[in-house]
Amino acid sequence: MSAANVTSIAYLAAAVLFILGLKGLGRPRTAPRGNLLGASGMLVAVLATLLDRSIVDFRVLVAGLVVGSVVGAVLAVRVQMTGMPQLVALFNGFGGGASVLVAGASFLEVVDGGRVDDQLAVAAALTALIGIVTLTGSLVAFAKLQEVLSLRGFRGLGLFRAALGLVSVGAGGMVVVRPEDLGWFWLLVGAGALLGVLGTVAIGGADMPVVIALLNSCSGLAASAAGFVLDNPLLIIAGSLVGASGLILTQIMCTSMNRSLFDVVFGSMGSGGTVVDVDEVYGDRVTSTSAEEVAMLLEVAERVAIVPGYGMAVAQAQHAVRDLMRTLNEAGTEVVFGIHPVAGRMPGHMNVLLAEAEIDYECLLDMDQINPTFPQTDVTIVIGANDVVNPLARTDPGSPIAGMPILEVDASRTVVVIKRSLSPGFAGIPNPLFAADGTLMLFGDGKTAVLDVVAALLNA
Repeated sequence: MSAANVTSIAYLAAAVLFILGLKGLGRPRTAPRGNLLGASGMLVAVLATLLDRSIVDFRVLVAGLVVGSVVGAVLAVRVQMTGMPQLVALFNGFGGGASVLVAGASFLEVVDGGRVDDQLAVAAALTALIGIVTLTGSLVAFAKLQEVLSLRGFRGLGLFRAALGLVSVGAGGMVVVRPEDLGWFWLLVGAGALLGVLGTVAIGGADMPVVIALLNSCSGLAASAAGFVLDNPLLIIAGSLVGASGLILTQIMCTSMNRSLFDVVFGSMGSGGTVVDVDEVYGDRVTSTSAEEVAMLLEVAERVAIVPGYGMAVAQAQHAVRDLMRTLNEAGTEVVFGIHPVAGRMPGHMNVLLAEAEIDYECLLDMDQINPTFPQTDVTIVIGANDVVNPLARTDPGSPIAGMPILEVDASRTVVVIKRSLSPGFAGIPNPLFAADGTLMLFGDGKTAVLDVVAALLNA
């Protein structure tokens, strides 16, 4: 058997492992096995590539491996779970940037050698455009999530986007028609870089989970296109899997927000609809409570639902929430968690935080599972969530979030909202739930408030 055949078989095995890994990741119980299968597939792919590519200088590879391992280890140790959305955004950007660099270098080499053909030129143009848009768009997403820069849209942004889009398409076409004129290639990269910045700069925080999923998909598509440039079938397959799964996830997120992808990219949640006056919604109808009163409610509750939001992540309250769950379980109370698909700032953000606190996945219910059970729930505790429990989405057709599927916590017998203040969420609108009959507001830091409730339960 030739070395080429061995490599092909290894690539096929890696592709099968990738697919099995994705299937395993579809369920919490099989996710660890899916992760292991995917990692194993990547190991097989890397080893096969290293053995096959005789042009590789192993000294450079080892140096890159050392640098990458150090950076990865530092990030793994230092980045808090609340910073995972920013880290994912950076990883998406690095993926797009790597595709541009690798495919670009290969394209320039082929052009110098006079061996370029139409297929390779098309693949190189697509890689350059998708990869650079992913890189700069992800960097802007990182800056917005990290709140290091105050970035927002401006008048005429749509025209700039349209102009850059036309320039990118024109430059990409010229790369195919005249690949030997490298100026078109660099123009494509430059226009794509600006397009990535301007395409992301106006997107609000509420839409960030969708943007993260979309950029993840773009990084996969860029890798797949790079595979055509390098004539590497495994890169094509792996990139296609990432791109397709990212697109599916993006569609799921858009459906969960009742928004189209077009609205997410070209609109903003706060710009549409009618914003209800704050005084009209709250007035003097907000009822505040204390940790001791909440503990008294929980003592007689048979079923408790906990709805976490980004505020829980900011307060680092996931371990306190775990302690509350265990305390209630020991008293014989059933505790479940309601997870909205766009809670937090990236897909699965709440699941990751609760898993870090060793809360069993079996306790986490998605929106379709938990909504029918709220009428049978004695107490629902909302921690740091706002828009995803706002009944205006269901009752006010003129609201900016009208039609957005929400967790219907207001159907519970009692709702306890743990929040620092009555400040609005990402949508920028008041929440009538906070002033509703049967809702109690426990104002304060999420972690401190939950620990106070646990202490009150233990001292009762």
